Amino acid sequence: MRILAISGSLRAASSNSRLIEALPRLAPAGVEVVIWRGLEGLPYFNPDLDVDPPPAPVAELRRQIGLAQGLVICSPEYAHGVSGAMKNALDWLVSSLEFPAIPLALINAAPRAVHAIAHLRETLATMSAAFVEEACVTVPLQGRDLTAADIPGAPGIGDLLTDAMARFCKALPALQAERLFGNGA
Repeated sequence: MRILAISGSLRAASSNSRLIEALPRLAPAGVEVVIWRGLEGLPYFNPDLDVDPPPAPVAELRRQIGLAQGLVICSPEYAHGVSGAMKNALDWLVSSLEFPAIPLALINAAPRAVHAIAHLRETLATMSAAFVEEACVTVPLQGRDLTAADIPGAPGIGDLLTDAMARFCKALPALQAERLFGNGA
């Protein structure tokens, strides 16, 4: 099983990125978590460039999503909204064939960042993501100086993420079958 994980932050010391980077350590056995680090390399979305073939960084993002059975996103909030870099990536995925019905979990690294999560949910629902609600979690990471290696053992964080990953992975086979074969699977 392959899960693609994306941080919506470009910041070097991002708590969102640290959570994403901890996921491979927290995934159940037999699950590969691939961290996509190409956010900064995407061109600004322009429908005139969304042709076949799309720009190489866009093609790579779409390919990675096509290879994944599930997607995890953790994105910061800026000015009560989603980071521009994350929104840009999502704009490139709107017309992609790889994105619709992908099983998705949202991780929120800041309990007060409710606006970004609401915006992400609205955008992703419009794009036909299949939310795995029991795997969407808010992690109280702010103010804690934890590395990705520290997160699995951190009280109140490691167990929360481990449980979320287990619930996500448990839901993926049925959602993946529905994604590939429709409701008749």
